[in-house]
Formats: sequence, C-alpha cells, structure tokens
Amino acid sequence: MTISGRVPLLLLLGVAAVVLRPSGSTVLLWLLGVLLLAGLDLLLTPSPGTIGLSRRPPGTVRLGDPAASVLVVANPGPRRVHLQVRDAWQPSAGAGSNRFRLHLRGGDQRRVTTPLLPRRRGDLRAAGVTVRSWGPLGLVARQRTYAVPGSVRALPPFDSRKHLPSRLARLRELDGRAAVRVRGQGTEFDSLREYVRGDDVRSIDWRASARQSHVVVRTWQPERDRRVVLVLDTSRTSAGRVARVAGEDETDGMPRLDAAMDAALLLGALASRAGDRIDFAAGDRRVRARQRLHGVRDVAARLQEQMADLDPTLVEADWDVLAGAVQGFGRQRALVVLLTALEPSAIADGLLPVLPALTRHHRVVLASVRDPELTRLAEAAADPDVVPTADTAYDAAAAAQELHRRDRMREVLQRLGVDVVDTDADTLPPALADHYLALKAQGLL
Repeated sequence: MTISGRVPLLLLLGVAAVVLRPSGSTVLLWLLGVLLLAGLDLLLTPSPGTIGLSRRPPGTVRLGDPAASVLVVANPGPRRVHLQVRDAWQPSAGAGSNRFRLHLRGGDQRRVTTPLLPRRRGDLRAAGVTVRSWGPLGLVARQRTYAVPGSVRALPPFDSRKHLPSRLARLRELDGRAAVRVRGQGTEFDSLREYVRGDDVRSIDWRASARQSHVVVRTWQPERDRRVVLVLDTSRTSAGRVARVAGEDETDGMPRLDAAMDAALLLGALASRAGDRIDFAAGDRRVRARQRLHGVRDVAARLQEQMADLDPTLVEADWDVLAGAVQGFGRQRALVVLLTALEPSAIADGLLPVLPALTRHHRVVLASVRDPELTRLAEAAADPDVVPTADTAYDAAAAAQELHRRDRMREVLQRLGVDVVDTDADTLPPALADHYLALKAQGLL
C-alpha cells in the first residue's frame, strides 16, 4: 500500500480546524476522519492482481540504435481502474519515459511503449513491471510488482559498415567485373586477351600467340574459396579503453575489444563477398565462441550474434588453447587474423611460442588497436604550446619507451612471418580490409 500527496494535504488542512477550535479532541477527530477516508478509499481500491500484463519482445538492435518495448495492460474486470505502471529494465538497457498513468474501463486494454537505448552489448532484460491501483478518492493505492519476461539483444554496432561499398568496388576491380581491369598477378587463370602496352611480359602466352596473328596475354583473377580464420582475443588486454581521436579523453573512448570486433565484422563481410570461407573463434583462457560460417548468407549478422555476449575477461590469454581452436577448423592453409593488442609483454610470454606452428601452415596477420594517446604524450614534450613540467617529461619518456617496445615487437613478429596492422580504432577496420585485398591481389592467401 502507498499513499498519495493528498493525505498529507488533508492533514495540513486540519490546522485551520485547530485554529478555529483549539483543543485536543479537534486534532483527534480530524486524524480519525482522515484515516477513515483513507481506509474507505483502500477498501474501494481494485486489486492490482486483476490486471493482465503481457509484453511483445523487442527483438535485436545494434548497440546505440533505439529500440522499444511494448507492454499490453488489460483490465478484464467490470470496474474502472486508475493505474500507474512502471516498466523497469536493467540500467544498461537505457529505458526512458517508462512511467505511465492509465484509466481503463472494464474489459479495456492499452499498449504502452518504453523507449530503450542499449549502452552495453548482449541480452538486456526487463527487471519487472510495478502496478499501482488507486482508489476512487486518489488517497491510497495498492501496489504489486510482476515479473513480465522481456529482453532486447544488443549487437555490436558495426560502424565500419560505411567502408564496405568502397572495398567491394575494389574487390570487383580485382575480380574483373568492373569496367577497369586490375592487371595484378593472381593465382587462378581467368582468360586470354590481346597484349596492350604496359602489360607484364611474363604474362604473355607464347603458345597461344603462335596460333594467332597477335600477341596474347593471360589474365588472372584473385583466389576464391580460400579460408579466413578470425581469432578474437577477449583477455585482459582487450579491456583497456582507447581514444578514437588523438587527445580525446579516455573516458569517451571505446574498449579495445569493441574496436577489434568492428574490424572483424568488416573483414568478415568483405571476405564472404569475395567467395572465401569464414571461420570465427574467440576466447582467452578458454574458447568462448567458435563457429564455421561457410555457406552462411549474411556473415556479418551471424558474427554480430556470436560477438554480442563476449566481454573482456581479466586473465591472460592462453594462446595454446586459441591456436588449438584454429587447428580444429582444419589444416588447410588459411589467412589467420589475430585480433589482439600489440602489448610486448603479453605477446612475448603467450603468443610467440605458438606462432611457429601457425606460420608453418597459415598466413598470419596480427591486427592491433593502437591508443593515439601514446603518440600524443610522446610528442607533448616537444610541443611549443605546452608548458614543460616534470609530469609532462615523465609522461613523454614513458610513452616513448612504450612505443619503442612496440616497434621492436613488430620487427620480431615480421621476422617470424607475421604481418602486423597496428593503427587506431577508427582506421583499423579499413586498414585491415585493405591489407586483405592486397594479399588477395598478390595471390598470397
């Protein structure tokens, strides 16, 4: 039971009665009168247990996009009811304007909509629906909270989708479906055509030229039906937040894991359009997601479903386990993309020992999200607009040392045959896609 503001207001009005007839009996009679009215109102208040509640599932939505939860409130009884309804969700669902006042006659029902703006990936669930049924005098209400199941699934946002059309256009050029033919050396024979100035003389087919009256060259198309294995690191290094723009406040950045997901989504969508087979694995000390995506119509959508429940775990990555997941997809040669942080200590202790086994059978690319704040701190000491202090000097020295360690680790990886794509969160997805297209044009997959 709960009371409205009318009850204290009635008690305050009793002050006027006490002024007119100042005695203890006046106060007592006034209190009894207010209590009598409240009790009568409570007896006449319909029970909230008679109210029917049902919810329409909101479905799925990309993180940052609005969603809506529709709640149907029904009054199956014959009496008119005055209700207050609160549709509560967990805080990360971003529920707003979720309190409603309803007046329902007998047999009526009403739909109320709670706008949602998810702020976290995964399944975000409703916390409960609270119903207050008010009496005819509006003094007292009966209240009850019901568990009305409901959830909205927030998928990774896939912001890098805007880069997909331009990369698909380049892919069509490589495939020869566009008007301009890229004269790159692929590995799969396509057709013969007449030699033109600028063609590589190594592509001349002398036997075919001898049978014809002009010189002809072989044209090649990029490899198709190759394997691309995406490995997403969800260990402690993926939990750090990185600025999207140099100098941006860290709290306004994004987790490394989310930036790596964005790059994986763009590469997966591009490689599937190129006719390659996609496999996906994610984990840290254990494999948390693993799926073959060969033959899937919309690879990006399936990847988003797989990534929705993944969160960083504050443990070191066990690369023996993750390398085993890669080998579990088959020993056929593949492009293995390791989406992890280029952190020298973590790579030296965990990844380096298993790299020879991977590079022996596969083409390996390490894609890392770099924090532009390191570059800003390293250059701050030389900035004439910055007043030099001991703190800025120490920050610059520490940042320069970390950048030097990263450069040395990059050299070590490259000597082991690993391609390294290390850039900030905004440019990693297109940079990784461009690297894939370059490997495909050169026939190195």
